[in-house]
Amino acid sequence: MPFTFERLEIPDIVLIKPIIWKDVRGYFLEAYKKSEFIENGIDVEFIQDNFSHSVHGVVRGLHYQKNPRAQAKLVRVIGGEIFDVAVDIRRGSPTFGKWVGQRLTAENKYMLYIPPGFAHAYQSDCFRKRCHIATFESGRQ
Repeated sequence: MPFTFERLEIPDIVLIKPIIWKDVRGYFLEAYKKSEFIENGIDVEFIQDNFSHSVHGVVRGLHYQKNPRAQAKLVRVIGGEIFDVAVDIRRGSPTFGKWVGQRLTAENKYMLYIPPGFAHAYQSDCFRKRCHIATFESGRQ
């Protein structure tokens, strides 16, 4: 298995740790494998891929989109590090209003899966990559 999947305090949020194969030439890892994600309860089709860069100390968020264009996100850092936060904004959810935070770094290569129905923010000094299951639509945030 090329990943370990760790459910956080809000079990819908998943920390994904890739297995990294290192040798004298460098390293290799699988960044995404649909069958492994499905097997671990993440059955989504990502349709948009974004990169962003923020200077040290910048806080971005809390971002979300309303249904029917709510977005799931798969967040990873490719340079530097972030403290990434997801807040449950699903009314009626047993974890409504609760949040989880996770440090993601270019070194640890962890990813954070955030399903639809969560607001997302991060404090940063990095390049960040996000995959989405819905495209951005003005007026739905």
